[in-house]
Amino acid sequence: MSNKVKTLNSKKGLKKKVYVGLSGGVDSSVSAALLKEQGYDVTGVFIKVWQPEFVKCNWREDRLDAMRVCAKLDIPFKDLDLEDEYKKEVFDYMIREYKEGRTPNPDVMCNKSIKFGGFLKWALEEGADYIATGHYARVEDGEKIKMLAGVDNNKDQTYFLWTITQERLKHVFFPIGDLEKPEVRKIAKKFDLLTAEKKDSQGLCFVGMVEMRDFLKLFLPEKRGDVLSEKGEIIGYHDGAYYYTLGQRHGFIITEKTPDDKPRFIVGKDVNKNILIVSDKTGEQIKRVSDGKEIEISNINWISGQEPSLDKKYQARIRYRQPLQDCKISRGLASGEMVVIFDEVQKAISSGQSLVVYDGEECLGGGVIK
Repeated sequence: MSNKVKTLNSKKGLKKKVYVGLSGGVDSSVSAALLKEQGYDVTGVFIKVWQPEFVKCNWREDRLDAMRVCAKLDIPFKDLDLEDEYKKEVFDYMIREYKEGRTPNPDVMCNKSIKFGGFLKWALEEGADYIATGHYARVEDGEKIKMLAGVDNNKDQTYFLWTITQERLKHVFFPIGDLEKPEVRKIAKKFDLLTAEKKDSQGLCFVGMVEMRDFLKLFLPEKRGDVLSEKGEIIGYHDGAYYYTLGQRHGFIITEKTPDDKPRFIVGKDVNKNILIVSDKTGEQIKRVSDGKEIEISNINWISGQEPSLDKKYQARIRYRQPLQDCKISRGLASGEMVVIFDEVQKAISSGQSLVVYDGEECLGGGVIK
């Protein structure tokens, strides 16, 4: 086993029982293999989540791959049905947020309510000491348990894990957090796992291979509205403001146009008025309604359980893989809210998305953009 997997070495006691969430992919497969090699009592668990009946999803094939990995590693396999929880906490939440004009983050909610919610609770009730997942993140023990960014900058997933609390984090392993993706695949080959060359899953299983707008139309009725220029002139129409996201350049109709028109991008929207605002400017020329340096957040979670110092400079990101941006934090006007003040203007700030705060490589937590 690679001596780089410090996330395991920090928690003493061989033969502790670990339930590994197996997705049928290479990352969770290698996580199970590394734990087994180090001497833990490992059980593989496939979590069944909800999906609409009309959407094609490969969950049966993924479950079979998870079972084969368990057979190869000679570890027990269990099924966990969290369909009801997923439907309520992830899918219904997503539709509700879109309907209100916000941009949801179902991956964050899945981690909070399913992987580190329902799965963790069930595993502990079953007698497990820990759970493990194939996330690219690290855990550092100490007086306060810290969550650190994964070593692989291209794969770091702490942006989606900011809702984890101290009480939950003490029961969590991230076995591949100190590895880069090519190393993970190399280890999978060493263990002769059938998932070694399996492609990474993309997007939400319940959406399937369709555009998000087409999927949403199955649950949110079409509602024709106006497309406005930056000057407020009506220049076209759309099917419903809640189908669209900032920066999008397709899916709406421009009726007032000339042969010389440039492509137009959505720079603002108002779901209550059912309007979109578009611009033909690009790059740094664009001034979106949603651009700014100060961002209010709510539904805040600080992983340490304590609010960070308000006198210190931190870093944050407002979308996955965005380079970290320097910022400071201050308390908001309402109780339980905070304001993150960036050094530079942030583009296309999307209400409903996550803003995650870092102190170097440590993920401190975050909140939902108001």
